[in-house]
Amino acid sequence: MASTGSGLRIQGDDNLQSMIVGTVMRKIKSRTWKKQRYFKLQEDCMTIWYKSKKAGNAHSTFSVSDMETVREGHQSEVLLSIADEFPPDRCFTLVFRGRRGNLDLVADSADEAQSWIKGMRKLIENLENMGESEKLDQWICEWFKKADKNNDGRMNFREIRVLLKMMNVDMNEHHAHRLFMTADKSQTGTLEDDEFVLFYKMLTQREDVLRVFQDYSGDGQKLSLRDLEEFLRDEQLEEVDGVQQLATELIERYEPSDTAKMLKAMSIDGFLMYLASAEGSIFHPRQQSLYQDMTQPLNHYFISSSHNTYLMEDQLRGHSSVEGYIRALKRGCRCVEVDCWDGPNGEPIVYHGHTFTSKILFKDVVNALGNYAFKVSEYPVILSTENHCGVEQQRVMAQHLNTILGDKLLKSTLDGKIPVSFPSPEELKGKILLKGKKIGSLEESLNGPVEPEDSQTGEVSDEDEAADIDEDSLHSNSLRRTAKKSKQRLSKELSDCVVYCKSVHFSSFKHSRIHSKFYEISSFTESKARKHLREAGAEFVHHNARQLTRVYPSGLRTDSSNFNPQEMWNTGTQIVALNFQTAGVEMDLNDGLFSQNGRCGYVLKPDFMRMSERRFDPEVPHNREGYRPLSLCIQVISGQQLPKVNIKESSVVDPFVRVEIHGVPLDQAKQETRYIDNNGFNPVWYDTLRFTIHAPELALVRFVVEDYDKASRNDFVGQYTLPFSCIQQGYRHIHLLSKDGTSIPPASLFVHVRITNLV
Repeated sequence: MASTGSGLRIQGDDNLQSMIVGTVMRKIKSRTWKKQRYFKLQEDCMTIWYKSKKAGNAHSTFSVSDMETVREGHQSEVLLSIADEFPPDRCFTLVFRGRRGNLDLVADSADEAQSWIKGMRKLIENLENMGESEKLDQWICEWFKKADKNNDGRMNFREIRVLLKMMNVDMNEHHAHRLFMTADKSQTGTLEDDEFVLFYKMLTQREDVLRVFQDYSGDGQKLSLRDLEEFLRDEQLEEVDGVQQLATELIERYEPSDTAKMLKAMSIDGFLMYLASAEGSIFHPRQQSLYQDMTQPLNHYFISSSHNTYLMEDQLRGHSSVEGYIRALKRGCRCVEVDCWDGPNGEPIVYHGHTFTSKILFKDVVNALGNYAFKVSEYPVILSTENHCGVEQQRVMAQHLNTILGDKLLKSTLDGKIPVSFPSPEELKGKILLKGKKIGSLEESLNGPVEPEDSQTGEVSDEDEAADIDEDSLHSNSLRRTAKKSKQRLSKELSDCVVYCKSVHFSSFKHSRIHSKFYEISSFTESKARKHLREAGAEFVHHNARQLTRVYPSGLRTDSSNFNPQEMWNTGTQIVALNFQTAGVEMDLNDGLFSQNGRCGYVLKPDFMRMSERRFDPEVPHNREGYRPLSLCIQVISGQQLPKVNIKESSVVDPFVRVEIHGVPLDQAKQETRYIDNNGFNPVWYDTLRFTIHAPELALVRFVVEDYDKASRNDFVGQYTLPFSCIQQGYRHIHLLSKDGTSIPPASLFVHVRITNLV
């Protein structure tokens, strides 16, 4: 197609023109793997093409839409490892969305590197600033390119038939030919530019949205201001007082026709644009921004938390990387973990002890923390330490923390006085809190220094993974022997870095209630936490109203799989540590819970979990004060442009939708629609699913689309998870995410949601 689709002016932009001409650069995977590749930007300004000099016609591509950012200089472990060979002004890193590995590149000159760095940043920024109609044009342009097999800028009917299969449409050939002939205004037997756009728009006509539009339109052609107000009030349940102003703003914002705007009316195109926008999404935009009270004590919040953050893969042989910390922090994670061991040359190292995972330097982790802790969220980060170092290297750890983090490291209580409760996330903005063992109490360290001769004996961290594996019955003598080592000397310098998060051994809820200080934190394996939940659920919730608790995966999860975090949130546990590197339902739930409140990594717990005088038992939610169950009714209407899951060109998905409720045990439920044969492009269901929600404040709703297969396991197509409390009612679109949690536009579901009181 003639347009680049991205609305960029290439003329006059030397960087983009240089990228289109192409550049030979080195692709770096390690100190020993450095290969030359020819990179160039395609004319669409959306695709990067590259190939090896020796690969013949074989080449690879990736889309600018897959890119998250560009890092300049030696900002990856790989590029740092070759820093002595290539200067930083020739090096850069392309960072992809999701869990895909980075691309480290070295240009032949600093000028060439700058062309690509500035050009890529411009392309990424341009994509982020695109409006809905531009995104649609871009999408159409991409499909045209995919289907135009002979690259002549036009499409014959044979190419159109191939395109329909690629788009997940199994259409009757006669109907497809009729659409083709209608769009072929020039009667040339091919479609080009505007004719293809017309064909695409006929193909994507939304009968489901048109039906809703005509239900509220006085003349069937447009929605007058009054028609739109009625729709917003009766269907979308917008507040009555502001509905006239909202209707006026929506017309101004989404109506493409100037004539309709002058009439203060909305066409079907404007109506569809509104419903496909963030305002028409199922997630309430107001709750996507920072909306919660951030001045409560720290233990009153759920905190997005990572387990063994340094690992990129499994727990036994996986790769350790500083990149794990960068990725977790950029996803809003606010509690990261380090396992520290004595390393060579007096430098502490980080790796999963007693395994074959690779090793990284502790100081490199602290550097990453200093650089990335507050890029996405300004609220505090907790560094959870599992310390296996001797006293000398503990001192080195303390030195790195102080030197590298400086004022970011919290070294004393905020006002220097003895506190009675946690400070708030608001008060701790920009601070990094160390969680670990401490000599004596916080009160003693504030009243006067503890003066051991050199160090003091303390117990091994409760989070010792070796002890955990032993406890979980993995029969290994070497592991069992390490677990028996129960005493460890602790350096005063490292102890002094611990203020509000002192790791302690847990005895019982009764013992904690009588003896524990608010700043003492215990850690449980998932199995221990489940035992406490079974035996004393209400006590567990009460404990977490006063103290912090951390729960982490069993040592038997050597594949880095995760447990269900919802079980632990039901107890009010704040730090539910998950393996961020492993995609799946558990991380979907984590992403769903923390997608609210500006994605800042902190979510305020329900009030019945924060008040120590109240008793809440997740097993019997109806016994609490203020119990108000709700009915959730979801009509799953249709799906739009669902991605293919089978690489076979002739394969088309048979989609169905499953809606899952995750919450207290009484709320756990799932229901499914029918499956639709051979239509991933615009399947229509009109199936209604109903749920009863007993603890709406704790519930998450997960929408999953799968490809039905009667002979084998269904294939995952897409999902979207959000807190029940963030749902917008009425006609809403759900913009689906990949297994990795990244967006897959324009794949979506169209639903109608209604929430009503049961009592």
